[in-house]
Amino acid sequence: MPSPQRPAVDMHHLRQVCATCSLRELCLPAGLNAAELAAMDPLVERRVTVPRGGFLYRTESPLQSLYALRRGFMKSSVLHEDGREQVAGFHMTGDLIGMDGISTGSHICDVVALEESEVCEIPYGTLERLAREIPTLQRHFHRILSGEIVRDYGVMLLLGNMRAEERLAAFLLNLSQRFSARGYSSHEFQLRMTREEIGAYLGLKLETISRVFSRFQEEGLLAVRNKRIRILDEGALRALVGMHTCQA
Repeated sequence: MPSPQRPAVDMHHLRQVCATCSLRELCLPAGLNAAELAAMDPLVERRVTVPRGGFLYRTESPLQSLYALRRGFMKSSVLHEDGREQVAGFHMTGDLIGMDGISTGSHICDVVALEESEVCEIPYGTLERLAREIPTLQRHFHRILSGEIVRDYGVMLLLGNMRAEERLAAFLLNLSQRFSARGYSSHEFQLRMTREEIGAYLGLKLETISRVFSRFQEEGLLAVRNKRIRILDEGALRALVGMHTCQA
């Protein structure tokens, strides 16, 4: 399924907005000189708004672009033949989405907006060409790919070695770190996903997720109000995770 069709965006305005974007350092490498920055002008082709519940792309659609998530929250998921959903990841502002299609040329999962979201579309062919011409950009892109591998490794640990309490603690600590890296509070944040979606990501049933959240509240680790989470005892959460990674 091709990328959603949207009206063309004025490129001069788009470049001005990118230059002042608070997420610029998450999307683009630091240290580019003026000529390199000018060469990257065509990198971001347009902005795309995806409504809540809308698809950025679907499984088996051809890889055409990568997407820098400027605003909102999304999930990657795979639907099994029996109707079960396996959530592969959650994406927040500053994340680069679409790399699942690089190896085969087709995407292996659906990406759905959990709230109205906006992405900057980056044509993959243009990115490849510029990466060959600008070593700093190539190294930055390789770091992003490496980060995805580390995150996949973290998920393997979650699903393979951890008990339910450890999985949820690691998940919340990871969200805390990611919010902090974007300038938000690391101890109080809103969950954009449902508990069922968290369970589909961590390999746990909805009832188990609810039980562990309740236990964390009773033990004073968290304060939970609907989807609002406040971490009260980060040290206790880290002690639960122990030596396991929190990079999921």
